[in-house]
Amino acid sequence: MATLTTRRQALLEQDSIRNLGESERMAAAASISEVAAYLQENLGQRVTGYLSGVRDPKMVGQWASGKVRPRELSEFRLRAAYPVTTLLVNAFSPATAKAWFFGTNSRLDDQAPAYLLRHGEPPFHSLLPAAKAFVLGDTY
Repeated sequence: MATLTTRRQALLEQDSIRNLGESERMAAAASISEVAAYLQENLGQRVTGYLSGVRDPKMVGQWASGKVRPRELSEFRLRAAYPVTTLLVNAFSPATAKAWFFGTNSRLDDQAPAYLLRHGEPPFHSLLPAAKAFVLGDTY
Protein backbone atom coordinates (compact mmCIF):
# COMPACT_ATOMS: atom_id res chain seq x y z
CA MET A 1 0.00 0.00 0.00
CA ALA A 2 2.82 2.43 0.83
CA THR A 3 4.33 1.83 -2.60
CA LEU A 4 1.06 2.78 -4.33
CA THR A 5 0.83 5.98 -2.29
CA THR A 6 4.46 6.80 -3.10
CA ARG A 7 3.83 6.24 -6.81
CA ARG A 8 0.76 8.50 -6.75
CA GLN A 9 2.76 11.20 -4.97
CA ALA A 10 5.57 10.91 -7.51
CA LEU A 11 3.10 11.27 -10.40
CA LEU A 12 1.48 14.26 -8.75
CA GLU A 13 4.85 15.91 -8.26
CA GLN A 14 5.86 15.24 -11.87
CA ASP A 15 2.59 16.74 -13.16
CA SER A 16 3.10 19.78 -10.95
CA ILE A 17 6.61 20.30 -12.31
CA ARG A 18 5.39 19.84 -15.91
CA ASN A 19 2.68 22.45 -15.34
CA LEU A 20 5.21 24.88 -13.92
CA GLY A 21 6.03 26.35 -17.33
CA GLU A 22 2.36 27.10 -17.86
CA SER A 23 2.20 28.77 -14.44
CA GLU A 24 5.18 30.95 -15.30
CA ARG A 25 3.56 31.97 -18.59
CA MET A 26 0.29 32.74 -16.81
CA ALA A 27 2.12 34.88 -14.24
CA ALA A 28 3.39 37.05 -17.07
CA ALA A 29 0.35 36.99 -19.36
CA ALA A 30 -2.59 37.07 -16.93
CA SER A 31 -4.07 40.31 -15.80
CA ILE A 32 -2.95 41.41 -12.39
CA SER A 33 -6.53 41.08 -11.18
CA GLU A 34 -6.48 37.37 -12.14
CA VAL A 35 -3.16 36.88 -10.35
CA ALA A 36 -4.37 38.69 -7.24
CA ALA A 37 -7.65 36.74 -7.23
CA TYR A 38 -5.85 33.40 -7.49
CA LEU A 39 -3.46 34.26 -4.67
CA GLN A 40 -6.30 35.60 -2.53
CA GLU A 41 -8.33 32.42 -3.10
CA ASN A 42 -5.45 30.06 -2.29
CA LEU A 43 -3.41 31.95 0.29
CA GLY A 44 -6.01 34.28 1.74
CA GLN A 45 -6.30 38.03 1.64
CA ARG A 46 -4.03 38.75 4.60
CA VAL A 47 -1.21 36.51 3.37
CA THR A 48 -1.45 37.89 -0.16
CA GLY A 49 -1.38 41.40 1.24
CA TYR A 50 1.69 40.58 3.30
CA LEU A 51 3.50 39.03 0.31
CA SER A 52 2.74 42.05 -1.83
CA GLY A 53 4.04 44.50 0.75
CA VAL A 54 0.85 46.46 1.46
CA ARG A 55 -0.30 47.55 4.90
CA ASP A 56 -4.00 47.08 4.23
CA PRO A 57 -4.93 43.55 3.06
CA LYS A 58 -8.21 44.92 1.70
CA MET A 59 -6.19 46.26 -1.22
CA VAL A 60 -5.91 42.67 -2.45
CA GLY A 61 -9.69 42.52 -2.89
CA GLN A 62 -9.55 45.80 -4.80
CA TRP A 63 -6.88 44.39 -7.10
CA ALA A 64 -8.74 41.10 -7.57
CA SER A 65 -11.90 42.93 -8.57
CA GLY A 66 -9.98 45.09 -11.04
CA LYS A 67 -11.04 48.32 -9.33
CA VAL A 68 -7.49 49.35 -8.50
CA ARG A 69 -4.12 48.38 -9.93
CA PRO A 70 -1.24 47.67 -7.55
CA ARG A 71 1.92 49.71 -7.60
CA GLU A 72 4.77 48.33 -9.67
CA LEU A 73 6.68 46.65 -6.84
CA SER A 74 3.54 45.05 -5.39
CA GLU A 75 2.62 43.74 -8.83
CA PHE A 76 6.10 42.33 -9.25
CA ARG A 77 5.78 40.53 -5.91
CA LEU A 78 2.37 39.11 -6.83
CA ARG A 79 3.66 37.85 -10.15
CA ALA A 80 6.67 36.27 -8.43
CA ALA A 81 4.40 34.53 -5.90
CA TYR A 82 1.98 33.20 -8.52
CA PRO A 83 4.01 30.33 -10.10
CA VAL A 84 5.33 29.31 -6.68
CA THR A 85 1.80 29.18 -5.30
CA THR A 86 0.40 27.24 -8.25
CA LEU A 87 3.23 24.72 -7.98
CA LEU A 88 2.66 24.16 -4.27
CA VAL A 89 -1.15 24.12 -4.50
CA ASN A 90 -1.08 21.63 -7.37
CA ALA A 91 1.41 19.36 -5.63
CA PHE A 92 -0.05 19.60 -2.13
CA SER A 93 -2.77 22.03 -1.02
CA PRO A 94 -3.43 25.70 -0.34
CA ALA A 95 -2.67 25.12 3.35
CA THR A 96 0.74 23.64 2.51
CA ALA A 97 1.47 26.53 0.14
CA LYS A 98 0.66 29.03 2.87
CA ALA A 99 2.80 27.15 5.40
CA TRP A 100 5.71 26.97 2.93
CA PHE A 101 5.73 30.75 2.52
CA PHE A 102 6.09 31.24 6.28
CA GLY A 103 8.52 28.44 7.10
CA THR A 104 12.25 29.02 7.17
CA ASN A 105 13.99 27.60 4.14
CA SER A 106 17.60 26.43 4.02
CA ARG A 107 17.74 27.20 0.28
CA LEU A 108 16.91 30.82 1.10
CA ASP A 109 19.54 31.33 3.80
CA ASP A 110 17.06 30.14 6.47
CA GLN A 111 14.65 32.96 5.73
CA ALA A 112 10.93 32.56 5.13
CA PRO A 113 9.90 33.06 1.49
CA ALA A 114 7.12 35.45 2.60
CA TYR A 115 9.66 37.64 4.38
CA LEU A 116 11.91 37.71 1.32
CA LEU A 117 9.03 38.74 -0.93
CA ARG A 118 7.89 41.49 1.39
CA HIS A 119 11.28 42.87 2.41
CA GLY A 120 13.70 41.64 -0.25
CA GLU A 121 14.71 43.14 -3.54
CA PRO A 122 13.46 41.89 -6.90
CA PRO A 123 13.79 39.82 -9.00
CA PHE A 124 13.20 37.01 -6.44
CA HIS A 125 14.80 34.34 -8.65
CA SER A 126 15.51 32.04 -5.72
CA LEU A 127 11.87 31.44 -4.73
CA LEU A 128 10.81 29.15 -7.56
CA PRO A 129 13.83 26.81 -7.36
CA ALA A 130 13.30 26.57 -3.58
CA ALA A 131 9.64 25.65 -4.09
CA LYS A 132 10.54 23.15 -6.79
CA ALA A 133 13.08 21.50 -4.47
CA PHE A 134 10.42 21.30 -1.76
CA VAL A 135 7.97 19.57 -4.12
CA LEU A 136 10.62 17.12 -5.31
CA GLY A 137 11.82 16.44 -1.77
CA ASP A 138 15.35 17.60 -2.53
CA THR A 139 17.40 18.38 0.54
CA TYR A 140 20.93 19.55 1.03
